[in-house]
Amino acid sequence: MRRGESRKTSRGIGGHSMGQDHLTDLIERRLDRRSFLAGSLGATAGLMMGGRRGLAIKRQGAALKFVEVPGGRDGHHHVPTGYKSDVLIRWGDPLDPTGPAFSPTNLSAAIRKTQFGDYNDFIGYFPLGHGEVASRHGLLCVNHEFSRPDYMFPGFTTRKDLVRLTKSHAACELASQGVSVIEVELKDNTWGRVPKSRFARRITGLDTPVDISGPATGSPRMRTGYDPTGRRVLGTFANCAGGMTPWGTLLSCEENFQVYFVGSTKDHPEPENLARYEVTGRLGAAGYWGMFIDRLNLVREPLEFNRYGWVVEVDPYDPTARPIKRTALGRFRHEGASSVVNRDGRVVVYLGDDAPGEYLYRFVSAHTVHPVDRKRNLHLLDEGVLSVARFDDEGTLRWMPLVFGSGPLNEKNGFKSQADVLIETRRAADLLGATSMDRPEGVEANPVSQRVFVMLTNNVGRGKTNPLNAANPRTNNIHGHVLELIPPGGNHAAESYKWDIFLRGGDPKSKTDDADYQGSLVTDNGWISCPDNCTFDRRGRLWIATDGHRGGADGLFACETSGPRRALTRRFFRAPAGAEVCGPRFTPDNTTLFLSIQHPGMGPGAHFSQPTCRWPDQGSDGPARSAVLAIRREDGGVIGD
Repeated sequence: MRRGESRKTSRGIGGHSMGQDHLTDLIERRLDRRSFLAGSLGATAGLMMGGRRGLAIKRQGAALKFVEVPGGRDGHHHVPTGYKSDVLIRWGDPLDPTGPAFSPTNLSAAIRKTQFGDYNDFIGYFPLGHGEVASRHGLLCVNHEFSRPDYMFPGFTTRKDLVRLTKSHAACELASQGVSVIEVELKDNTWGRVPKSRFARRITGLDTPVDISGPATGSPRMRTGYDPTGRRVLGTFANCAGGMTPWGTLLSCEENFQVYFVGSTKDHPEPENLARYEVTGRLGAAGYWGMFIDRLNLVREPLEFNRYGWVVEVDPYDPTARPIKRTALGRFRHEGASSVVNRDGRVVVYLGDDAPGEYLYRFVSAHTVHPVDRKRNLHLLDEGVLSVARFDDEGTLRWMPLVFGSGPLNEKNGFKSQADVLIETRRAADLLGATSMDRPEGVEANPVSQRVFVMLTNNVGRGKTNPLNAANPRTNNIHGHVLELIPPGGNHAAESYKWDIFLRGGDPKSKTDDADYQGSLVTDNGWISCPDNCTFDRRGRLWIATDGHRGGADGLFACETSGPRRALTRRFFRAPAGAEVCGPRFTPDNTTLFLSIQHPGMGPGAHFSQPTCRWPDQGSDGPARSAVLAIRREDGGVIGD
């Protein structure tokens, strides 16, 4: 496409002259049957919205050529020589650059709902336009996972200060969690936000209406005083990782919802359910909202907690569309929800429950993805089978369906319907004898090989509270590991897979870490600890973000997944002090990498006025701020090559 044509296409979409019907037509035209034969999100999304350059390259082994970033820890972020990084948006920045400026002392939740939220995590990139334009102009959907009053507001430095928190503080925190949608565009090798975008919006934990869909809809256990139908929730919060569907929607995962409910559990109608999801009702730095907001109080609204812990689907292309909680995907501390279009046309979603000793899940839709009609795909996640994984010692993985009436999932064990099975997904998985895992977080399919990689962050209780097993073999697993799952013939709906350990994190020079990188000579800078989120580039190379690296600052590490350099991790990015790295996301042409930097400045004794660093606004006296970076090569080339 010629330069002049590219600009014209970009203005036509970004300038908002395009009507919604026209936009829908654009998306649907990009859906063709070839997209779904590719069998992976990376390939389908490329053809659906980003043009053929988004396709995975059907070969592996391309060497990573960047100069490795050294380890260490300081108040800055670091990228390889020959790369540039720009702060695209920070906590408190207005979604529209002309909106109200960031002011941490302003306790207006209404203003905070117009600004970028805090603790940004998962990033989804949704192209606007065709071909080359698809990688220069698009929508970013960004999750906001958490908030802490001692880092969000000045003057809250000790636990005793909690008594001074008010309803306004709670409302501001709720308004700072959820999802942000922004329109972005690349100009002169630098990304920026598009002002007055018709797509820009916030979805918050405070008051955004969210529909409930799927088998648990209308269940008596989903009904509350403010919603006697059990069909609509106010807000979504604790939005951690997520995924993108082949039809161009965001899957946003509610993770640590359990800490936000407060109140006595003494006479609660579902004490076992509370306990299985670790809902204690105790007052704390996170769990004070229910003092001021009735629906988060376990006494005033005892069943509201059942309405959290779901996967929320968001359509970024339609700012009028309500988010939807897809209950068929189960209820637990969701970390990610990555999609694959299987070879038979059904969509498969891989899901992890991010807690020590919890489980790995898979959802297979009942119906196939329609190659043309996007609207028909918008409810594919309401019908299908959710299964949980059992790993055996011989390298076989079996998927066990969580279906009411099957095996122990019956009335004798307290389940009266499929809704009950899904509301109590954890207990159902317990009864089936699922394999306890070391915090399954990112789960992604390689777009080239179709093998599935599972990030297992850590588990200090392994060998104590959680017995050792073949898939989680290290006692006191402080560094975590990565599993490789092998669907037979690339069939992601198969009942059983083969599996192996891809790598064990830790320092290979340590006698106690028991690290293993398949014999690769990992450098002192390149060994990983606590793998969290992950993604693949179109060459099938694995990119791993860490949270809690035991050898210094967290970072983003890359490795090849086949050939002589298989599992040889290399440090591409180093985070500022106190921050974790999450949400890595490439544009379809792999020339831009978006990256979330979450909670910089955190550390022992740190707080709003005294963080361990003041990233990214170095030199100011303001707080450290979570932010999204856009990373590119200075010459505009492919990341990693």
